[in-house]
Amino acid sequence: MPISTQSILVTGGAGFIGSHLVDRLILENPKKVVIVDNFFLGNERNLDDARRNRPDLDVLRLDASNLAAMQDVVARFEIDTVFDLAVVPLPTSLLYPHWTMQTNIGITSTFCEIARRGLFGRLVHMSSSEAYGSGRYVPMDEDHPHDAITPYAAAKSAEDHIIRSYVRTFGIDATVIRPFNNYGPRQNPGSYAGIIPIIVQRVLSGEPIEVHGDGDQTRDFTFVRDTVDLTVAIHDDPACRGAELNVATGVGTSVNELVARILSIMNAPNHPIIHTEERPGDVRRHLADVSRLVSLIGRQPAVLGEEALTETVEWYVRELS
Repeated sequence: MPISTQSILVTGGAGFIGSHLVDRLILENPKKVVIVDNFFLGNERNLDDARRNRPDLDVLRLDASNLAAMQDVVARFEIDTVFDLAVVPLPTSLLYPHWTMQTNIGITSTFCEIARRGLFGRLVHMSSSEAYGSGRYVPMDEDHPHDAITPYAAAKSAEDHIIRSYVRTFGIDATVIRPFNNYGPRQNPGSYAGIIPIIVQRVLSGEPIEVHGDGDQTRDFTFVRDTVDLTVAIHDDPACRGAELNVATGVGTSVNELVARILSIMNAPNHPIIHTEERPGDVRRHLADVSRLVSLIGRQPAVLGEEALTETVEWYVRELS
């Protein structure tokens, strides 16, 4: 069923990836777009474009792990598809592990159960490559063992298994997407910031850039608009139903290389860098095998490009100056 004929719910829709997905879905002109977000990390400003382009956008400040509340939302708005992006992030799990795991697993089990009850048709769940842990082999395909290191990663792995169990036992229509390291405008620049806004902040403030460990750890950096484009394509393709799919570039970039490229964009090639102890639970090698995605969809995200990285850095310079 095309998105244009559906009522869509996006959990975490005021967040980084979630708000970009909302913008992308609006281009498909769905019957209804509903956002559920508790605004732990979400930001009303992330929805400025969405509200402008879709004045009837419904934004509900609710806890997505609350089964009764979510069942009411799904029934009241006659939701057809749920894009589940609500999440407590990895850094929070290092401070509040029990709450992080309880909340993240609760969100997933809530929507699996509502789907089992037949109240909506399709679930597209945003998991995380963190479930794999450090690569036992690279690139990591979808059959790579789950070897979670952090409480966040353990919760994401558990979510994937919960969805798989509901697909196999109850026949719900669900797809699991495992994005790797997304970057782009709107990523939270505050206490739980990603690496790019942290680097930009340090340059603007004149503080040294802190690199955890030796900086040779690799990540598969993916531009957020590529991720949401592929999320919509995965939804649209019947072959992706029941699948678990990596969404990434398939190309690794070291933290040292990323720092150097950002400093070049900011015309600060000699900005001081200090190496600190490795972050607890940090993974060394993180690189996706995207052959399954390519075989089903026929395309994959672009590699870490200068245009996208420059757009991202310039956005943070404006936001943080």
